[in-house]
Amino acid sequence: MLDHLPKVYIVSDSIGETAEMVVRAAASQFNSGAMEIRRIPNISDIDTLDEIVHQASINNSIIAYTLVINELAEHLRAEAAKYDVVCVDIVGPLIEAFKKVSSIEPKREPGLLRKVDEMYYRRVEAVEFAVRYDDGKDPRGISLADIVLVGVSRTSKTPLSMYLAHKRIKVANVPLVPEVTPPEELFKAQRGKVIGLIINPDQLNHIRAERLKTLGLKGQASYANPERILEEIEYSSTIMKRLGCPVIDVTNRAVEETASKILEIYYRRLSNV
Repeated sequence: MLDHLPKVYIVSDSIGETAEMVVRAAASQFNSGAMEIRRIPNISDIDTLDEIVHQASINNSIIAYTLVINELAEHLRAEAAKYDVVCVDIVGPLIEAFKKVSSIEPKREPGLLRKVDEMYYRRVEAVEFAVRYDDGKDPRGISLADIVLVGVSRTSKTPLSMYLAHKRIKVANVPLVPEVTPPEELFKAQRGKVIGLIINPDQLNHIRAERLKTLGLKGQASYANPERILEEIEYSSTIMKRLGCPVIDVTNRAVEETASKILEIYYRRLSNV
């Protein structure tokens, strides 16, 4: 009888993180839970499996595995049985349970959980990026962004940045104001990265007037003044021409519709790189 936990070989056709977490959780129920773990990831051939079983047999060890490719899993079980090595399938029984109840065939593709996790973290990273580089807070974001949106206030730059972030795209946005010189980084950006947003002056006037009302301010403020709005739009048009950037009219467009146009431009640029 062993006075310590046996060595565990973790075998996976992906990276083996799931199996290691389960093994450590189980081991924590025994004294300190201390043990030796050897993780062997990205298994794709039976010769490697044979060597692992041989080593486990010599060292009186356990094999814990997450092999979603049936041929590899079956070979490992057969080889382990031949040498009387304890071999534990971490995910196989649950996959079979899902299959039995749902009648859906599993994909049997290694690494799917990692791909889902990576997508999730890229989305979180893009949202954090949109917040950090919103409203021209830091011009350094221009060179780091996938897309840079420019336009006057209330052309949906921030909502669009957040919407696109949930599609894992890093977006910075820069307001164009006559009294503020645009950052030099804007004019150095890769061609096609910067996208201009324009809007009908009357609709912008209405949007801004409503915005002032929600803030408890008078609608006569310069922010919603028709002459001021025309000045801003003319200024932004001048900057966009200097940039030579594609321009989207957001008048009466939903955020989703404008985002679709932005994505068309973005993917067209990527295909031409």
